[in-house]
Amino acid sequence: MTFLALGLIDPLLRTLDTLGYKQPTPVQKQAIPAVLGGRDLMAAAQTGTGKTAAFALPLLQTLLLEGVTAPKAVRTLVLVPTRELAEQVYQSFRTYGGSLPLKCAVAYGGVPIEGQISKLRRGLDVLVATPGRLLDLHDQGAISFAMMQTLVLDEADRMLDLGFEHDLDILLSAMPKQRQTLLFSATFSDPIRKLANTMLRDPVSIQVSASNTTTRSVKQWLIPTDKRRKPELLLHLLKKLQWGQVLIFVKTRKGVETLIKTLQEHGYSADAIHGDKTQPARLRALDRFKRREVQLLVATDVAARGLDIEALPQVVNFDLPSVAEDYVHRIGRTGRAGMEGEAISLLCADEVDLLKEIETLTGQLIYRVEEAGFEAEHRVPETGPKGMAIAAAKRAAAEAAPKKKRPFTGPAGGRAAQTAGAPAGKPAATASGAARKSPYSKSAPNRAASSAPSGGQFVVTAGRGAKSQARSAGKAQAQSGARRPKSGQR
Repeated sequence: MTFLALGLIDPLLRTLDTLGYKQPTPVQKQAIPAVLGGRDLMAAAQTGTGKTAAFALPLLQTLLLEGVTAPKAVRTLVLVPTRELAEQVYQSFRTYGGSLPLKCAVAYGGVPIEGQISKLRRGLDVLVATPGRLLDLHDQGAISFAMMQTLVLDEADRMLDLGFEHDLDILLSAMPKQRQTLLFSATFSDPIRKLANTMLRDPVSIQVSASNTTTRSVKQWLIPTDKRRKPELLLHLLKKLQWGQVLIFVKTRKGVETLIKTLQEHGYSADAIHGDKTQPARLRALDRFKRREVQLLVATDVAARGLDIEALPQVVNFDLPSVAEDYVHRIGRTGRAGMEGEAISLLCADEVDLLKEIETLTGQLIYRVEEAGFEAEHRVPETGPKGMAIAAAKRAAAEAAPKKKRPFTGPAGGRAAQTAGAPAGKPAATASGAARKSPYSKSAPNRAASSAPSGGQFVVTAGRGAKSQARSAGKAQAQSGARRPKSGQR
């Protein structure tokens, strides 16, 4: 099938031919006719399969052929979870619609809002925005949804993950009910399906690949090592394997900055993207990396989705992500557009549970490679059938081992004191033979014993005030080293 067969007009076909797009991808084959037909859409496709073109191309055609905009008005609104993805989608609209007389803009936080308000005053055909900044624009009366024809939610599951649910509720209540709504994402969770049920009308559903699968064009492997040796191992791999351009994912912002410093001290050109960076700084870092002015880009998961870096050969997971789905998106930055790529993870012992979640989600075991000289001192357990067999054998051995019995040491919380001359192991008694009752026997929360068994009487010396009680009575001496019980139930 060709793009011509999908019903696209000549200006778009000429642009696609210039860009070298020969045949539509599976998601484009199904989505473009549905969007041109005005249908609501719920589409799931793994990253790197051309989702943006699947909605941008038919929407540009519809906007060109139908209607005009007005001041402050927006005809097509595309909501995305992150600033980086907003820039990426905006640039795609500009690229595909470069020959068309349509006005597009992008709006996100981290930069002054005045320029965005200025562009909205003239009206826009397409606005790509993050929910937080769009809500700011709406609160200031800078945008009107009265002429909105189409709403697109791209990576909608990530928007919920980032806590935009409340913002979305406010924005959706301000939008016209009669509109076309498109949901595109690499994954669809149960909350997203619930959201779709409230937003979409008789949608076309597209699933071009199994949910949460990793692309076959990415070779995945991991290296077990100790956490403290990860920086040294990364430097070793860069030198040994002669890697060129590498995107490195680190879990925390502080971790990004620490690794950047280490890499630069060893002569590598590196830049960073994380939430503490200003948006202009993040865009500059990404642009320098795309133009290969820097060799290494170190980032948190703000760079895990939406970034389209041409022919990126390697992704390194310096740390595994806390959310298994983010692993799929991280490694999806390589092996795009039919090209091959590599994803290498540096694994330490305390990340094994994260690895198990990733392998359960993707339905595959990640191949392990031991790197000589960097073997883990803290053993990294196997996660596959071999590891399961070892764990089962250990459990069986533990259950079969004889259990040691602890000697009886008296009531919980301490030992029974014995009167002078009383033989060991016999009930202790006062000189007069009368039972000695603790004043805490009823009211104290740490009472060791409430009553003595028949045939004997106990002087309980465990618990608060027991020693002073025994001394004042002069009838019993508290044993040295008796433990004071902890508060609460044992």
